[in-house]
Amino acid sequence: MSEAPIESLKAIAHPLRYRILAILADGEHNVGEIEQTSGIAQPTLSQQLAILRKAELVSTRREAKQIYYAIDLGRLDEALEGLEALRPARPSNTAIGRGNPSRHTGAAVFARLNI
Repeated sequence: MSEAPIESLKAIAHPLRYRILAILADGEHNVGEIEQTSGIAQPTLSQQLAILRKAELVSTRREAKQIYYAIDLGRLDEALEGLEALRPARPSNTAIGRGNPSRHTGAAVFARLNI
């Protein structure tokens, strides 16, 4: 597996960066709009946007003095595919913590054999 999804997932995992991405999920926004919607102060917002740019999770475009940000769907899809690759085909009742919870209390369970 490529390391690219790991770096993207690490960037997404921060609460402020996740909030920024959630704002961008409804479309492109300029820095002022992101600041106003998120409540993240400008210096911190700039730092977090730089990390998202470095991870290539957002794209930018300049219009006059405004910089607009949008989610890079290709990179986001790579991160989601990386997570999806970890999902088992179907959960199994034999997996740890699965099955009938009333039968497993956390203590050892022994079978009794009548011979």
